[in-house]
Amino acid sequence: MSITREKLVDAYTTMVKIRTFEEHAAQLFAEGKIPGFVHLYVGEEAVAAGVCATLRDSDYITSTHRGHGHLISKGGDVKRMMAELFGKRTGYCKGKGGSMHIADMNLGIMGANGIVGGGPPLAVGAGFACKYLGRDDVAVCFFGDGAANQGTTHEGMNLASCWKLPVVFVNENNCYGISCSVDRATCVTDIADKAAAFDMPAVTVDGNDLMAVYEAASEAVERARRGAGPTLIECKTYRQRGHFEGDPAEYRSPEEVAEWKAKDPIPRLEKKLLEMGVLTEARIQEIRAGVLAEVEEAVRFAEESPLPDPSEVTEDVYA
Repeated sequence: MSITREKLVDAYTTMVKIRTFEEHAAQLFAEGKIPGFVHLYVGEEAVAAGVCATLRDSDYITSTHRGHGHLISKGGDVKRMMAELFGKRTGYCKGKGGSMHIADMNLGIMGANGIVGGGPPLAVGAGFACKYLGRDDVAVCFFGDGAANQGTTHEGMNLASCWKLPVVFVNENNCYGISCSVDRATCVTDIADKAAAFDMPAVTVDGNDLMAVYEAASEAVERARRGAGPTLIECKTYRQRGHFEGDPAEYRSPEEVAEWKAKDPIPRLEKKLLEMGVLTEARIQEIRAGVLAEVEEAVRFAEESPLPDPSEVTEDVYA
């Protein structure tokens, strides 16, 4: 399914917003303003933007520890996101969850997840609910190459296939699970090949190509909506920064990093949209300025927001 010009501009804007948010988060973390850890999505923006461009508000997504890009692509509020990173009361989880636990059920965002392979069972549960209630909504499960080897992921894919649930499994193969390269941890060249065990259709796409991701996701989402069952999409991409901020990433060669940065999804899409006449240089600068202003306002909002009161420590705790 081809993508409209309007959606191309929206997706490009989303990708720029993710990159700008993450660059600010990196700087703020380095300045000691963000507690805990942050795992940034720089370099992978086309995956979240391309997949979520096929979804509606009532659809669900499950995320990972590297979840900022998913949240922004599904419509998350960057002010509340940044406040959560700061541990402030105005954040999505009132400052108690931090980067890896942001959720917004009003937008179908079932939460970022610090557990590797924690998302597939949640997505399968959401998919079952959609089918049981007779709704044509779908659940998208984002997971990494490390989670592709987890039992929860395979159990989820097996059950989704057995019951023909409306779930789209999106593997973000960014080449490394922490410091372990995918070719040392997985015995197949393409993670998509693992879907054969569940009689599930699968495809491997260039995860740095927004249009390729969108087309694959459109087909999988349409298939899920009509009741034909799940699909696995493997998106081959690359995280440009370390596993977490502060990771020196010495397990990667400078040549490898440079090779992947040359395939950065944002300038690739920018060049394509200029060639197609969808964007002009002036419009690109206008989009970038608007996004920068939005993210800078989110930082101000976070910095000026209050910390949670110690008396609230047991509120919203359910286990």
